[in-house]
Amino acid sequence: MDVHDLTRKLQLQNDSKIVLLVADGLGGLPLTLGGKTELETANTPHLDALTKTGVLGLSTPVLPGITPGSGPGHLGLFGYDPLQYQIGRGVLEGLGIDFDLGPNDVAIRGNFCTLDADGKITDRRAGRIASEIGAKLCEKLDKITIPGVEVFVRPVKEYRLVVVFRGPGLEGNVEDTDPQKTGVPPLDPVARDAGSQKTADVAKEFLRQAKEVLKNDHPANFFTMRGIDRKPPIPSFKEVYGLRAAAIAVYPMYRGLARLVSMDVLDAGQTLDDQCARLEKVWNDYDFFFLHYKYTDSTGEDGNFPEKVKKIEQLDAVMPRIAALKPTVLIVTGDHSTPSKLKSHSWHPVPVLLAADTCRPDACTTFGEQSCLSGGLGQFPAKHLMLLAMAHAGRFEKFGA
Repeated sequence: MDVHDLTRKLQLQNDSKIVLLVADGLGGLPLTLGGKTELETANTPHLDALTKTGVLGLSTPVLPGITPGSGPGHLGLFGYDPLQYQIGRGVLEGLGIDFDLGPNDVAIRGNFCTLDADGKITDRRAGRIASEIGAKLCEKLDKITIPGVEVFVRPVKEYRLVVVFRGPGLEGNVEDTDPQKTGVPPLDPVARDAGSQKTADVAKEFLRQAKEVLKNDHPANFFTMRGIDRKPPIPSFKEVYGLRAAAIAVYPMYRGLARLVSMDVLDAGQTLDDQCARLEKVWNDYDFFFLHYKYTDSTGEDGNFPEKVKKIEQLDAVMPRIAALKPTVLIVTGDHSTPSKLKSHSWHPVPVLLAADTCRPDACTTFGEQSCLSGGLGQFPAKHLMLLAMAHAGRFEKFGA
């Protein structure tokens, strides 16, 4: 039996509230042998206090040893097997900016980048240009025309953009053009199968024209393509769990992930305080709340250990506002690990804190990787976290006689 068939049959309705707070890239590593991770270094009295009414563990986003992107990481947390539902980042970014993706659309996540005189990438994010600069560049790219295909170029945030090709015969199985390193030129879009060759050809022509359009811009004089895909069918969160779900996320991609599973995506403002204010305002309107916090990930990718510690402490500071609402179940975790030491996502299991009155206590008193390693939840697949949330919220009936 598919696990979603089971959750459909067992779901119960009550007035419980579940909060899933995702600190993106939360997991880390010590910089030196025997040292502490970013989470263990941070001063987190409010998160530590939650361990007294909670239980800790470590989740595996996809499979042991597999480094996940943010898409698979979040889908697992929402209870969708990321190996079953593989979704390109372009789709998530498009949905995140409220672009209405149709059946003939292929969506692409773009990253503005900097090329040197030899056409080699010197900065994969073009110095993290401001959003207003990215918007002006997208206006220029949106004027590119390709016969037989409609082209849409939309800004996302900072150096990120979305490109959508619309037309018959387009499939999304095309390789990224981002080589994931500097000092080399962007890759060509290459079709992984015959059905996607037209998309690869369209992408190659678009990039040829884009290089000419952007040649005099600096630092963003080109862009790379990632997550080329079409929007797939996927069951709604309400159908699978019977929950009225709200997403309170600032960054478009994570809003897109929530919209993909048909959560209501709410205005989240720009800060953690804004997000908490929105949570408080809509508390009586929903059963499930997904809150997303980005900056534990971006600081990890920058390799900035002290700044990631600071961002964790900023998160800890708002925990009393969330706890004051008295959620039935409060989960704090990440979608993956982003150790500052590695400056990238990693395969390491992710810390999980689940607080509820129905927890079986463990001996942990602080929230960190070492504590989670000995916590009562043990190590488990992230896709099972929603099952635990539903159980602690009293939203499952007994299985079998």
